[in-house]
Amino acid sequence: MTIFRPCIDLHAGQVKQIDPSSLTHALTNPPPAASSADSSLKENYVSHLPASYYAQLYHDAELRGGHVIKLGPGNDDAAREALGTWPGGLQVGGGIDEGIARGWVEAGAEKVIITSYLFPSARFSLERLKAVLAALGGDREKLVVDVSCKQVQGKWVVAMDKWTRLTDMEVNQDSIHVLAPFCSELLIHAADKEGLQRGIDNELVACLGTWCRSVPAEYQPFAITYAGGGRSIEDLENVKRLSGGLVDLTIGSALDIFGGKGVRFEDCVKWNRRQETKTGPERLD
Repeated sequence: MTIFRPCIDLHAGQVKQIDPSSLTHALTNPPPAASSADSSLKENYVSHLPASYYAQLYHDAELRGGHVIKLGPGNDDAAREALGTWPGGLQVGGGIDEGIARGWVEAGAEKVIITSYLFPSARFSLERLKAVLAALGGDREKLVVDVSCKQVQGKWVVAMDKWTRLTDMEVNQDSIHVLAPFCSELLIHAADKEGLQRGIDNELVACLGTWCRSVPAEYQPFAITYAGGGRSIEDLENVKRLSGGLVDLTIGSALDIFGGKGVRFEDCVKWNRRQETKTGPERLD
């Protein structure tokens, strides 16, 4: 069943919603402290509340499977604070590799999200994926692969380094079948839609539903979370319809808890409760 997945995006230790088109390499190579502000960064929302507030909010609403994303350095303490508020209830991503993956699980992450590390020189490395899985004791239930993408000539190409650099991997049925034996879930931001509140990528969502259904039975249930362009509660219904209920949706900038006007957090919680009533609580356990 399609459910709403919450998020906590961290930048410089604060909870923010950022226009991804303004993300640059300055996030991973910040200027000296005396001039630490990145003037090119467009912030849709900056919260005065700590990450732990949102973690508690999601805990109280029983919204499992949300992701904490560290956008650059200076976010580890805030991420640990969120994970400590709800141990086992949130995923964490941003700068994860095999050397620190287990440490984040021990800090309380339900799962770790691996992103650009899998693409040295923008080329997919199966060896690195296997190394991260091995660091997690071979437990694919602890691993999420982020294959956020941009549309290029009718194909969806994985983008890395804050979505500024295209890789050699397309998001399609073949690549999902390559990844499925090593992870339990995919996180996919449609970079062309993210942060703009102009609607989801209907075609991508429909394809993701088809490709998720095609994952071999031995790797099911296999989860996919889509993010990008969500702007109303109706988008949850659209994702459910387009994907056959196999893809979940993250809504960020449009949410009232992040200063948005399109979607009330309370309505997303109610949506999840309705799905639970209709089809049972399997995805929320």
